[in-house]
Amino acid sequence: MSGDVHVRFYERLGVRLPRATYLVMGFEDESDARRMMLDLKERLAKFGLALHEDKTRLLMFGRYAAERRAERGMGRPETFDFLGFTHYCGKSRNGRFIVKRKTQRKRMIRKLKELRLDMRKRMHIPVADQWQWLSAVLRGHYAYYGLTGNYRAIKRFLQEGETIWQRALARRSQKARMFMPRFLKLLRRLPLPQLNIVNPYRAAHAR
Repeated sequence: MSGDVHVRFYERLGVRLPRATYLVMGFEDESDARRMMLDLKERLAKFGLALHEDKTRLLMFGRYAAERRAERGMGRPETFDFLGFTHYCGKSRNGRFIVKRKTQRKRMIRKLKELRLDMRKRMHIPVADQWQWLSAVLRGHYAYYGLTGNYRAIKRFLQEGETIWQRALARRSQKARMFMPRFLKLLRRLPLPQLNIVNPYRAAHAR
């Protein structure tokens, strides 16, 4: 996994340990979750380690989270970020509970920033090469983030990608500016990959 999906533990003696992956644990009973939290802290303390307090929390999540929080006079169920997605409680079209995922906001911002920088480096390469590179970036993005319920986020990524490309082309020459009408003609000749959505629940049932 990439470094941005990891947390770091620190050891008292100053030795930097290997990065540990984010861990998400689910419990049916709140008491079990709290007991596990205490046991985990005690266990890590024996090795001079500690949980990152700002990144460790207990939250009510799952099929009955909404009604249990309502009984306590609380708002909607909390969300959590994991592996680039924000996970939240939702329902399918037939009213069944499902865990929904959308692209994490910070991850989206960072990816678009990287895309702008990478496109700037490729500003003066042939247009066909730019198209091939951007197409590969989009296909990779769809392959990871193209899940049911995340259509808006990946559509935004596609739209931002088109805008970034158009602006890079517009800066290439003062004589032949790439204004939007001309860019749309280019997209008809060199179309970018369209959105690809995968339903993970349907795929799981098909196995």
